[in-house]
Amino acid sequence: MSRPQVYMEASQQQAASNGGSKVTSERVALLVLSALLAAAVIVIYRLSFENMRHKTTFQTLRDEHEAVKRNLTGILSEIESHKMVHPIHGNISEPCLKCEEGWEQHEGKCYYFSTSTSAWEKSRDECRQQGGDLVKIDSRDEQEFLDLKLREKMNQDEDKFWIGLTDSKQENTWLWADGSPLNTSLSFWSGNEPDNWKGDNADGEDCARMGVKAGAAYLKGWFDKSCKVSQRSICEKAAQTGRVTLHCSSLQV
Repeated sequence: MSRPQVYMEASQQQAASNGGSKVTSERVALLVLSALLAAAVIVIYRLSFENMRHKTTFQTLRDEHEAVKRNLTGILSEIESHKMVHPIHGNISEPCLKCEEGWEQHEGKCYYFSTSTSAWEKSRDECRQQGGDLVKIDSRDEQEFLDLKLREKMNQDEDKFWIGLTDSKQENTWLWADGSPLNTSLSFWSGNEPDNWKGDNADGEDCARMGVKAGAAYLKGWFDKSCKVSQRSICEKAAQTGRVTLHCSSLQV
C-alpha cells in the first residue's frame, strides 16, 4: 500500500471516531433536555391543578354566601309584608316580681324607707305589720344599693336609718332581727364603730343604724346607737310573684 493511501485511510477512521463521539454527546444533551422539560411539565401541571382547586373552593364559598343572602332577603321581605300580626285570642301572661306601692325593688326584694321616726323596737314592729322586718344586709351589692338610696333620702347627716342588727342580748354579739349572726366579712362599720358610747344612755348603744349623706367611704356606713333613740328605718320583704299581661298587637321591624 502506498503511503498516501495509508494516510487517507487513517484520516477516515479518525473522522469516523470523532463523528461517533459527537453523536453520543448530542444524545446525552437531548436526554437531559427532555428530562428537564418533563419535570417542568409536571410542575406546571401541579400548579395548575392547585390553582383550579382553590378557585373551585372559592367559587363554592361564594355560591353559598349568595344563597344565604337570598334566604335572608326573602325572610326580611316576608316580615316586612306582614308587619301587622293577627290578634291572639286571649292575653299572654308572664310571671314577674313586683312590690307594693311605696316600696322599692332590688334583686328580688322590696324595701320601704320610712319618713317617720321611732325607737328600734317600734320601728321593727311597724315593719312586721307590713309583712316584712328591719332590713338584713346579705351582700356588698345590697349595701351599695342602700347606701346610694340613703344619699337621696337623707336630709342631713344625722338623718340615719335603723337596720335589723342588734347586740342587745349579749354585748358585742351582733345578731340580725331573724336571729342569724352577723357575718364579719360582710360588716360595714364606720371607723371605730361599734363603740358602745354611753353618753346618751347608760345602757350604751345596742342597735345599728346606717347612712352617710355624702356617701360612705368604702361603703362603711354603719353606726351603733342607743335603741331608744328615734330614727327612720328600712323595712325589707321578699318581692311578690305576680303576672304581667301582654297584648299581642303588632311587630315593629
